Amino acid sequence: MSLLEKKHAIVCYGEILWDILPNATVPGGAPMNVAYHLKKLGLEPALITRIGLDNYGKRLIQLMEKAGVPTDFFQMDFELDTGRVTMSPGEGEDIHYDIVQPVAWDNIQWDDQFVPLLTGSSYFIYGSLAARSSASRSVLYRLLEIAPFRVLDINLRSPHYTRPVLEELLTGVDILKLNASELELLTGWFSGYRSETDRIKALRDLFHIPTIVLTKGSQGSVMNTGGAFYEHPGFTVEVADTVGSGDAFLAGLLHCLIQGLGPPDALEFASAMGALVASFNGPCPEYTRQSIYAIINNQQL
Repeated sequence: MSLLEKKHAIVCYGEILWDILPNATVPGGAPMNVAYHLKKLGLEPALITRIGLDNYGKRLIQLMEKAGVPTDFFQMDFELDTGRVTMSPGEGEDIHYDIVQPVAWDNIQWDDQFVPLLTGSSYFIYGSLAARSSASRSVLYRLLEIAPFRVLDINLRSPHYTRPVLEELLTGVDILKLNASELELLTGWFSGYRSETDRIKALRDLFHIPTIVLTKGSQGSVMNTGGAFYEHPGFTVEVADTVGSGDAFLAGLLHCLIQGLGPPDALEFASAMGALVASFNGPCPEYTRQSIYAIINNQQL
């Protein structure tokens, strides 16, 4: 069975929430954002998460159903509220996150349906935030044991991680995606390397990671795979906000890799996806695939 014939070729795991921005309240959470963009690109992702019995939870189900993202693996929590994050601008392109805890997605429970879901998939996407609680972390570890191909979008949000948990999550990864500050933090634990290239090599060699993708915002992106480095300078757009642009980048990257495209083409398309979403407010805007190619074509003239 080919990947495109599978019911849910890609499974995302973890947080679903509301991002409370200075000027708006929008649905968010990296796993949900990635699933949304994968669906926009014509794939059929599944999302394992948990919501509360509140209006926030009901609205998330309605919005996901409207976007065509299946809610079959959304669990309902009778005690904890749906996740919320208050976001405020930091220095440069950075954003400060105040992530409420505990919330429903901290309490994801094991379901035997996960076994056929994972074994019938081709990619499993997860991050560090859903590992902050023992309940959701234990389910994640069980899923990692049966996942055929692991994609870690590490997504570090202080103080919601510990070094032992991150080391566990990095072990056995097939693709690691991280940003420049995350690369610096992780390699600061393990090495004295200073250059970007040496830091990537250090992570690759220590954890035996076949593919590492580094996103650098307006400075572009780098991929290390098969022992070689590939770079893309990124695209220039008028930025509305950068919330969710990294999630769109990851969706675009996986979309290309699934089709068998090489690293240069994959980085180009992923970079255009990230730039496109950064030109909108919120992580899950309405757009067409043509608008992605418009960014690519406009800046190749």
